[in-house]
Amino acid sequence: MSGNIIAQAIAFASYFIVTRLFSPEDIGFYNIFFSYIEVLIIFSTGKYEMATVLADSDREAMSVARFALRANTFFSLLLLTIALAIFSISKLSDCQLSAFNYQFLILVPPMVFFCGTSRVYSFLFNRKRNFLPISLSEVLGSSVVSLLKVAFGFLSRTASVFCTLGLPLATVLGKMASNLSYILRLRQLDYPKDITKTERREAARKFRNFPFYTMPKEFVSSLSSNLPFIWLALYFDKAEVGLFALALTFVFRPVNILTSVFEKLLNVRIAEMVRQQLSISGYLRRFFLIVNLVALPVALVAFFFGGDIFAFFFGDRWEGCSYYIRCLLPWTFVVLTATSMTFLFGVFGKQRTEFILFLVLLFLRAASMVAGIVCHDFQLGILLFAISGMVIYSALIVCYLLMIRRYESTLPPSSACACSRDL
Repeated sequence: MSGNIIAQAIAFASYFIVTRLFSPEDIGFYNIFFSYIEVLIIFSTGKYEMATVLADSDREAMSVARFALRANTFFSLLLLTIALAIFSISKLSDCQLSAFNYQFLILVPPMVFFCGTSRVYSFLFNRKRNFLPISLSEVLGSSVVSLLKVAFGFLSRTASVFCTLGLPLATVLGKMASNLSYILRLRQLDYPKDITKTERREAARKFRNFPFYTMPKEFVSSLSSNLPFIWLALYFDKAEVGLFALALTFVFRPVNILTSVFEKLLNVRIAEMVRQQLSISGYLRRFFLIVNLVALPVALVAFFFGGDIFAFFFGDRWEGCSYYIRCLLPWTFVVLTATSMTFLFGVFGKQRTEFILFLVLLFLRAASMVAGIVCHDFQLGILLFAISGMVIYSALIVCYLLMIRRYESTLPPSSACACSRDL
């Protein structure tokens, strides 16, 4: 967690300079690019990396990790083939690609590849509770990205290609540095290396619920979360999209990083407790109380003074972020708890329920986008988008409580007594 906080602090510090070197339009285009990455990355590993912490042995964990790495490589090469085909067709038809289309096509395959391998490596380290390499990788990646964003920002003054290409290119190179950090430390884990093709297939078959249920759920979740950039942004000024993007970066992205850390920590611990038939209600209750007591004061300050803070640190042209900050904060406050415990659906084999909830969320958010487009009001679309997210993520928390209650009722008498004392 400390590593993620340091990495996030470095990224945030760079924005004091980046927002003065790049325009709201540039940041809007960058977030559109990154939204496509977040959707595509869902397919690259089939979400098999999540099975590494649930595997019964290190050999089985490495088998499923190897399968995920191969799937990621295949998918990235497929994207590269598609990109090259589009280039060829555009040249044959004398169709000139725009700068945004160029950066999108050329950088998507490597970005998807490096994101996929990073996820697999981080779960392998997480299974061994070897958190230092994860932290070092996060800090290194964030440092490289931040330095390159600033460098490319200055270069954009003399080379206009870096206006649109600089931010995504910096992110790709930073993720590559993060991968190298993992690879150099991978030997510390002492996982079996003589994994056979048969073992990879058996592991993939055993954990097939992840591509069958978790992957579609993650795709639906990611698609619905990125609808403002993928769909709504097509109809409105990119400067307005940039204001929303910066607000989202400083409101939601830190929460997303924290929930990723919490999920990894809780996933290993709760999976072990469930295998040992131990009570988990008290453990999760303490987590819920501590996180929310710390987050509430921060959320209140951001809600009332977020716009003034943005204008002071980033310049007057970013003062328009205040509306989006107020729209996003209630949703992200609920997300902080809900996303941290999403692994419970996998632990208790309830991926289908989770998938249905996220399908409903996609429908509600699509309706929000339609309302914004029909009314020609970008801000209305974002408001409805945030409200729909808050409703569904609140429903997720209710599902968690029901699953925990059902699990506690099946515990042996000794565990039940311990649970009663905790309550």
